[in-house]
Amino acid sequence: MHGPVSPAWLLVALCAATGAYCLLRMRSGVEEQRRAAGGEALMGFGMAAMAVPAAVFAPPRWVWPLYAAVFGLAALRALWSARRSAHHLHHLLGSTAMVYMAVLMAAAPAPHHHTGGSGPAWLTGALLLYFTGYVLLTGARLVPVTVRGGPGAVRWGDRPELSRVCRLSMGIGMLAMLLTM
Repeated sequence: MHGPVSPAWLLVALCAATGAYCLLRMRSGVEEQRRAAGGEALMGFGMAAMAVPAAVFAPPRWVWPLYAAVFGLAALRALWSARRSAHHLHHLLGSTAMVYMAVLMAAAPAPHHHTGGSGPAWLTGALLLYFTGYVLLTGARLVPVTVRGGPGAVRWGDRPELSRVCRLSMGIGMLAMLLTM
């Protein structure tokens, strides 16, 4: 991504930490949470890798089609899983946004391939609008969360407020990445 290096590293750290927490959530006793956490871990680590400043590492051109393929498969999986849970529609949009950004990176001229190209303004705007709404809604849902049975009743990896913080972090990261497109 382009822009100042310090914010890019903060985005890398945020997304990598979110991906790591989601990996830990995959150990949950709740099957649906394990499935969602796997997709969110992939998204967190993918966003972290994509956000590494170009001044530090400019990946070869073949990386972007690979990103598009990986997140295209993740989008298909999310589409299939959306039959069971509407939450997977968010995973579908997130994976689609990653495919979109990877395609723009692949299509950018070689000297500027890490700064991305400009895609259709309506699509970038629609994704920005969705993720802005998602961040605001998820942030608002953080406030009233209560855990029944006291703090010892729920394992820390299964706490709903931590899952929401994870999703909020990735939504903010996605907004930051889309703004650089």
